[in-house]
Amino acid sequence: MDRRWLPLNALRAFEAAGRHTSFTAAASSLLVSQSAVSRHVIGLEDLIGVPLFDRKPHQLSLTEAGRRLLPVVTKSFDRIDEVLEEIRAEKGLPRRSLKVTLPHTFAHQLAVPILRDFRRDYPDIAIDIESRPPLGPMERAAEISVVYSEPKVTDRVLDLLWMEKLSILCHPDVAARATDVPLVQFLSTNDLLHVRIDDRPRNYPWEIFIRAIGFPEVKVDRGLVFDTAQMAVLYAMSGEGLALVDPLLFQEEIAAGKIVSPFAHSIDDGYGYYLAIHPDDLGDTAVSVFRSWLISRFSKPPFTARPGGSTSGG
Repeated sequence: MDRRWLPLNALRAFEAAGRHTSFTAAASSLLVSQSAVSRHVIGLEDLIGVPLFDRKPHQLSLTEAGRRLLPVVTKSFDRIDEVLEEIRAEKGLPRRSLKVTLPHTFAHQLAVPILRDFRRDYPDIAIDIESRPPLGPMERAAEISVVYSEPKVTDRVLDLLWMEKLSILCHPDVAARATDVPLVQFLSTNDLLHVRIDDRPRNYPWEIFIRAIGFPEVKVDRGLVFDTAQMAVLYAMSGEGLALVDPLLFQEEIAAGKIVSPFAHSIDDGYGYYLAIHPDDLGDTAVSVFRSWLISRFSKPPFTARPGGSTSGG
């Protein structure tokens, strides 16, 4: 379709009507008459040659075509609104601040300690960082996100940084109790520390672990539940409990002897850390620079965040 004839007003009317499933509510939200909304939607339907709504007495519902079009139009308007707000806030000045969201443990254990490297190399790019629990929606108001997720199809461009491998970590005194003790007995006599994953049972990683090592008789629906792996490991370092986490996130604690891995067993649970960027932002120089920097630092584990802000790859 020639963009000169792109019916923006009709699309706005359709988006409001689809969101409210009501021409009356759509008209109220747009501060226009109901007939104007209806007229715009009919014009859009005539243009594309298919109905977008099923119109029944006292009921308005989207057709298959309408359900397909609505999220695209909504996201497009949201994106336009977001960029306009940014431009207005920046008052025409060059954009030098990146909005970045990071999972809580990833941010605290790996990313934040080395950000001074990025600031040293790119002093003109400021970074606005938000951390949050490990699993969250990818659709956030950020130009760059690191998301903890299973592989999935999304409207973002995803770069895999690494797939996690879970191992048991515990305090050295707890590990000492494992000497000459069968693994099944060790698991049964210690608290299990769980890391909450949205939409998964509280004991999901431990269930995978005990099946993988061949001890399905071990009861794993017990122990403490934490929002982040960092909290689970912090509790384990206090002297109690077994944390099932990715050791790559806790290399400094392991190197310092604060926490150890008493067994060589590890599992893939299907989750990984992905760099997520909206396709519209790929051409932004600052986004491109930060994306390349993150990939170079974290796409080849093992890596270590060390004092002074450097990392080393293995």
